[in-house]
Amino acid sequence: MPGGGQEPGSYYVGVDVGTGSVRAALVDQRGVLLAFADQPINQWEPQFNHHEQSSEDIWAACGVVTKKVVQGIDVNRIRGLGFDATCSLVVLDKQFRPLPVNHEGDSHRNIIMWLDHRAVSQVHRINETKHGVLQYVGGVMSVEMQAPKLLWLKENLRETCWDKAGHFFDLPDFLSWKATGVTARSLCSLVCKWTYSAEKGWDDSFWKLIGLEDFVADNYSKIGNQVLPPGASLGNGLTPEAARDLGLPAGIAVAASLIDAHAGGLGVIGADVRGHGLACEGQPVTSRLAVICGTSSCHMGISKDPIFVPGVWGPYFSAMVPGFWLNEGGQSVTGKLIDHVVRGHAAFPELQAKATARCQSVYAYLNSHLDLIKKARPVGFLTVDLHVWPDFHGNRSPLADLTLKGMVTGLKLSQDLDDLAILYLATVQAIAFGTRLIIEALEAAGHSLSTLFLCGGLSKNPLFVQMHADITGMPVVLSQEVESVLVGAAILGACASGDFASVQEAMSRMSKVGKVVFPRLEDKR
Repeated sequence: MPGGGQEPGSYYVGVDVGTGSVRAALVDQRGVLLAFADQPINQWEPQFNHHEQSSEDIWAACGVVTKKVVQGIDVNRIRGLGFDATCSLVVLDKQFRPLPVNHEGDSHRNIIMWLDHRAVSQVHRINETKHGVLQYVGGVMSVEMQAPKLLWLKENLRETCWDKAGHFFDLPDFLSWKATGVTARSLCSLVCKWTYSAEKGWDDSFWKLIGLEDFVADNYSKIGNQVLPPGASLGNGLTPEAARDLGLPAGIAVAASLIDAHAGGLGVIGADVRGHGLACEGQPVTSRLAVICGTSSCHMGISKDPIFVPGVWGPYFSAMVPGFWLNEGGQSVTGKLIDHVVRGHAAFPELQAKATARCQSVYAYLNSHLDLIKKARPVGFLTVDLHVWPDFHGNRSPLADLTLKGMVTGLKLSQDLDDLAILYLATVQAIAFGTRLIIEALEAAGHSLSTLFLCGGLSKNPLFVQMHADITGMPVVLSQEVESVLVGAAILGACASGDFASVQEAMSRMSKVGKVVFPRLEDKR
């Protein structure tokens, strides 16, 4: 299965650590997935809003999936390896051993997950400082970023964790360190989640002001003082020990990493759209908005010059596409919200039984059930009396208010399968309206957007995709490869190998348009 590039038959491995699983793919130079594997990973929730994982558990899962995707191929044709992961916080001691991030003292659980909301009082205090770095996160820092979590550890686990800590990694940077022994951090993670500036570096005054002057004193060695752009080659490549763990050849190029959503953006936003009748064909790449939708959703828009958008993270320089500023909108839970609403409904057991009998997923069954009950009207009109406010886990963008809660209005006494299907539809529509609100905020600040590029688990759901087209009024481009996040990770590996001159070249060669979904005008009556 030779690729179509400079080195015929070169392969790249992309590894994606999501919220619930580790996934890997073997990808060729045209961006085609030749093999795929996934492996679940453990999560712990010792108390409400505390979410933890284990770096040892995650690294072991990485080995399981990489060994699977290279079975039966000539491993000497693998040229590069790229990682992406959720922006979770990994804590290690000075000897790189795990430290507990919990009151139980369980050092196996050494990761505070991205969706963890334990540091609410810390983030309030940070936001009250009104420090200048906050203007680069939409004016308000999120509880899901790393500074409040670090402050929480210092204030709550001083002896068992903070005083012993030698290294605090973003999970994507932990993985590249594990693979190469190089502690350099990716510009992506430090700029997006740690207040680092691509132009100015760390701001000493910020860390001193919030009570984390410890980092300034040791020249930021614990959180990173060597920073590389995503796709840069790290050290001498894959170490012999990591090569054994992963079943890959020692010495292959390993790239500086990306956060998972940013890898998805990289995997879709550069696709060649010629011949699809899209407005963005004759427009710069800045007219495209990548929406990475899985457990949560991220909305990635890039610009040549910095654009400050209230309530939207960024502008971050070179955090996704080198040379471009990134704004990142987001909805804290989307896939997780749909699951929560559907599984919590009284008719869920009936739905599950009927879907199983038809060998369908519950969502495929719900989509066909909606078509059955819509009668002569477009499906969107089924929710004329039922509305969902989707901020069950707070609002990330553009309201930037983690205290917001969800709401459903228009409930009736009936609890049958029709009610469940319509509630599911209203939830999907609410998420699409959330995307529209983010787009309106981006455009009001100066972005000019014409086309959505969707990837991630929810992009496999035709109803979710169609509602995004209808409600935003924009065409939605889906990738030829559904696993765009893994293509993004493989693009990093391809760049690190030197097979492409730039991230932009690799993007345009390795991401392909699969399907285009246009808005249905009748739903906008």
